[in-house]
Amino acid sequence: MSTDTSIAAQVVAYIHAQGLAPGSHLPAQAMADHLKVSRSPVNDALALLHSQGVLRREKNRGYFLAKAVDVNNRKLAKALGLHAPDAVSAAYFRVAEDLLQGNLPNACSEALLKTRYDLTTAQLQAVLSRIAQEGWAHKKPGYGWEFSTMLTTPDSLLQSYRLRIALEPAALLEPDFYLDPQVLQSCRAAELHLLAGGIETDTPDQLHNRGVRFHESLVEASGNPFFIDTIQRLNRVRRLLSYRSMQDRQRYKEHCQQHLRILDLLEKGRNAEASEALRRHLTRTLKNLQKIQGILKA
Repeated sequence: MSTDTSIAAQVVAYIHAQGLAPGSHLPAQAMADHLKVSRSPVNDALALLHSQGVLRREKNRGYFLAKAVDVNNRKLAKALGLHAPDAVSAAYFRVAEDLLQGNLPNACSEALLKTRYDLTTAQLQAVLSRIAQEGWAHKKPGYGWEFSTMLTTPDSLLQSYRLRIALEPAALLEPDFYLDPQVLQSCRAAELHLLAGGIETDTPDQLHNRGVRFHESLVEASGNPFFIDTIQRLNRVRRLLSYRSMQDRQRYKEHCQQHLRILDLLEKGRNAEASEALRRHLTRTLKNLQKIQGILKA
């Protein structure tokens, strides 16, 4: 979203990117934390979306998604500015690609970035804030920005998958594992959306976020904060090469089918089988990525 869009528009973008199913709960505090704003504007945004029929309100429970979000709905788009030009996202992807291509120095001044990508001061700050939040750049003491070299080579992406193979299946075997049925249904709806055409039509951002949400939901269900923190940190910094790997989308149908199988096993309480299915899924993904190293390099 561009920097001048409303909080309500950002909530809609979040709903769409996460593939939330009708009935999904949108806690005000969780949305405020995600958008890094106070509760007050989020409450106003949720009330606006309620008036637009996007959300329904339940007494003492808060807001829930009333129906699937259609970002092409003209009335909703006009009310929320959903089709405003998104210079921030465009610049974000240009920075990512330039960094992967080696066309951007590891240390840059804000003036250089502002000129190179033709951004306003507010737009530049929005781009840098997103990059910093994802962990692949940080502000240097007193002057400029420095980009991380972590996960900018094909080998580093493969190494990240080997770490995930070690951690994620183990998370499903934790003694306090509990996957909320509503979260499970939301994950299932996201996979069915992809199989119904989203694989071809979703943006790289949406594809990445759906995959991240699936895997983080399973790890979060472990109740083990060490698992959760490690996977969240890894996901923040691996998205650069994840975007590049999305040039080959043929493998996503198989991914979705494997995700649905894992969800079915967890729903039946067969965690050991689900853990092994997750291990096979990640191992197969690693092997597929090894086959497309040419795409990852350039």
